[in-house]
Amino acid sequence: MILNVLSIILQSILIAMFLMSGITKVTGQKMHVDNFRKWGYPQWFRVVTGLTQLVAALLLSVGYWESSWTALGALLLTCVGIGGVLTHVKMKDSLKDSFMILLLGVIAIVLFFLHASALSEFPGF
Repeated sequence: MILNVLSIILQSILIAMFLMSGITKVTGQKMHVDNFRKWGYPQWFRVVTGLTQLVAALLLSVGYWESSWTALGALLLTCVGIGGVLTHVKMKDSLKDSFMILLLGVIAIVLFFLHASALSEFPGF
């Protein structure tokens, strides 16, 4: 029971954060355009990153009803989190600048492990 409530809370946090982040990346908010330029990434990669975040948020949303979708969405966001953290490390950004993606990546990892056993029930596996 407690793990179910924790899972729903973590899922909801990730959905909200990555919906906002994905939409602002895809629509080309100045902050994201400037950051991807600063990091030396092409702008198409910003759009792909934003779409990946939106797809993962959608998977997590379906996961309220089917746990295997939560595992897949969390796994996808874990990959996004790892990429984000590596980018901040490469750029030698401060912990303040890196903290949010680090925190969201850890939440995604926890959520993945809470639902990893359900992955075997995912359609097509």
